[in-house]
Amino acid sequence: MSPDAIIFDFDGVIADSEMVSCALFSRALTGMGLPTSPEEAHERYLGRNRADSLASIHAQWGALVPADIAERIEAETHVHFLAPIPPVAGLDAFLARSAHLPRGIASSNASAFIRHHLDAFALAHHFGDHIYSGREHVTRGKPFPDLYLHAAAALGVAPARCVVIEDSPIGARAALAAGARVFGLAAGSHARPSLTAALRAEGVEGVFDSYAELSAHLRLHQ
Repeated sequence: MSPDAIIFDFDGVIADSEMVSCALFSRALTGMGLPTSPEEAHERYLGRNRADSLASIHAQWGALVPADIAERIEAETHVHFLAPIPPVAGLDAFLARSAHLPRGIASSNASAFIRHHLDAFALAHHFGDHIYSGREHVTRGKPFPDLYLHAAAALGVAPARCVVIEDSPIGARAALAAGARVFGLAAGSHARPSLTAALRAEGVEGVFDSYAELSAHLRLHQ
């Protein structure tokens, strides 16, 4: 069944940013006396919105967590995230092949960050105003379905007629709960066999190592 719309996650699906994010998060936490390796950050916080990540940090570290942790993480990561990040390989061709479909982005990241990097990639025209942030457009972020329900409604397409492309188990869980068709993409630098296994365990329709494979599966042709 051909989809009526495609909704993309951003980090790890459009921007190859997940390992940068994990390294920065690791450095910020470790600098506050909460030692966390990049791999631990990858395991614990990948795909989570900032509020849920902070709740998890408080649950793990308790009274050791500084009162101003949110501000310190934001200050640590903001400047570095404005530096260039590459797009995920094969994205340009996939966007060209899916140009006939409405498309949107549903991400746990801030919309200003998403727009900054879309402009840097010269890809903003593919999405227009359909950029939705779990921090800004809904009260409950991933793994709740709210953000994907919001994006589908804004695109004017029933969730069941949307394909969602996700790279994290938490994001996949959110999209599945929304009733969408969900595909895992393991094409970013953060891809691991364990991530592929975790995506499959969530019940996604398939996990693909490249946009070319996903494009062929969806029968998208230029």
